[in-house]
Amino acid sequence: MKRVPNRRRWGILLIGGLLLGLAMGGTTTLRAQSKPTIAIFPFLVERGEDPAREAVCPLCGGAYRRGSIQAGSGNKLTRLLYEKIGALGIFEVTPAKKVEEGLSSIPWKEWETRPLSIGLKLAKELEANFLLFGYLYRFEERVGASIGVEKPASVGFDLHLQRVRDGRIVWTAKFDETQRPLSENLLRLGAFLRRGASWAKAEELASVGMDEALRTLPSLEELEGRR
Repeated sequence: MKRVPNRRRWGILLIGGLLLGLAMGGTTTLRAQSKPTIAIFPFLVERGEDPAREAVCPLCGGAYRRGSIQAGSGNKLTRLLYEKIGALGIFEVTPAKKVEEGLSSIPWKEWETRPLSIGLKLAKELEANFLLFGYLYRFEERVGASIGVEKPASVGFDLHLQRVRDGRIVWTAKFDETQRPLSENLLRLGAFLRRGASWAKAEELASVGMDEALRTLPSLEELEGRR
């Protein structure tokens, strides 16, 4: 059997290694390109008709303590949601400008009353695989400073993830909390420390709550395969 010269043998190995590297790089690129796209829609404000009664989610029936909602707080939560979904790295996020352009052609009242059908139609036009939106029920700012408050921050919202191919809601999460001193609930030590061991502002409380909600998000395989 004829032996292959060392120089030629090393050349073959080098070429093989380069080809393997290119193949792996191509696979990585393909995986990056194959991330499902998600369209994030603005938070809807659910004020309800009777202030004395609990607010109820029109989609899942979840009940929330009704409270005041600061002007512009829905936009704050929408911005937070864009940041946090982008940081997860599992979705290709549709730019907010494209979503806003799509919604601009629809009366806001129509979007508020029929978010599932309107959102689904727009998500298809945007070629998104999923759409995400939520309801805001309460956004009350703290009264006082971080080391002592007269009234703590209080936030209530939920999130709904809809799969575009069949219109199914595949994930829902909620956050409904008024910050309390650690002495009242030692079981919430972890959450207390995540908030800097101080009295949080409403946006800070909402940010931590959104992190807690997104930790319950299933894997892509589950989301794409759920019936």
